[in-house]
Amino acid sequence: MIIGLTGGIATGKSTASLILSEQGIPVIDADIIAKDAVMPGKDAYEKIVAFFGDEVLLSDKNLDRARLGEIIFNNSEKRQKLNEIVHPAVRSEMKKQAELYLSGGNPLVIMDIPLLFESKLNHMVDETWLIYTHPDLQLRRLMERDGYSEEQALSRIKSQMPIDEKKELADVVIENNDTKAELKQKLLNILHDVTKTDSIN
Repeated sequence: MIIGLTGGIATGKSTASLILSEQGIPVIDADIIAKDAVMPGKDAYEKIVAFFGDEVLLSDKNLDRARLGEIIFNNSEKRQKLNEIVHPAVRSEMKKQAELYLSGGNPLVIMDIPLLFESKLNHMVDETWLIYTHPDLQLRRLMERDGYSEEQALSRIKSQMPIDEKKELADVVIENNDTKAELKQKLLNILHDVTKTDSIN
């Protein structure tokens, strides 16, 4: 079974991912794969440089992620082009890794995909789990975590699908409005239910 784990910025998805990994469940992280996909020499890297030019390169020829982020942040056409280059490479690698884990005898594989719903990647997973935080708390956590002003934090949050909208789309909603210990207990309870169901089937 492949679980698609998602959330919003500052909702605790990375923490949930780490907790699941600590339980011995393979976690395939879309962000890590995306970083690897754009390393020099990779197909996606060549396409990005061909489209955006040398201005998105650092002196060592690695991608200047901050510069690229600035370019696409306010330009939907260029953002879409970047996604068209990177997403297929990331999806292909994630599928390959998931198949390896499943064929290796792992009954459960987690795909950690921040933009699962935005990118319409539901088809890649059997079930979607959302780490949910109340919007007010999400804003406060983001400001505290990254030192943003309220305006900066809101602009980051608004660049994603609203967390309440994601809540409507998810198969399983895991509320993370309290402590890390409580989030861990909720995840363990869900894992227990999932593995118990699997053994019955």
